[in-house]
Amino acid sequence: MNLSPGWVDRLAQQGVDAVHWSAIGAATAPDDDILSWAREHGFVLVTNDLDFSAILAATADRSPSVIQLRWQDLLSDAAIAAVVSVAQTHYEAIYRGALLSIDERRTRVRLLPLRERGGS
Repeated sequence: MNLSPGWVDRLAQQGVDAVHWSAIGAATAPDDDILSWAREHGFVLVTNDLDFSAILAATADRSPSVIQLRWQDLLSDAAIAAVVSVAQTHYEAIYRGALLSIDERRTRVRLLPLRERGGS
């Protein structure tokens, strides 16, 4: 719930099918529930919350893919354009399962799982 519901319309204008969590579940839903819903329904989670990457690291899950936006102005046209561009450019990684971290200067792509279960 950390990105505005307005993101849905702005992504739709770019040809991206999106849904905001507020249309699906409770604002108080645990992050695990949000990740589970995205996994079960084939959605990529777009967020600026670092908790989702921590959960992926702790669980070694292979999905869902998460685009983590580390942007100063989350409502800027540049932020929207960056998410769309990264999703198109890194489609194959997203399809396989990935954590993509975007800031104003670069994009970092890490394939899932972030660590293997039982590893040290």
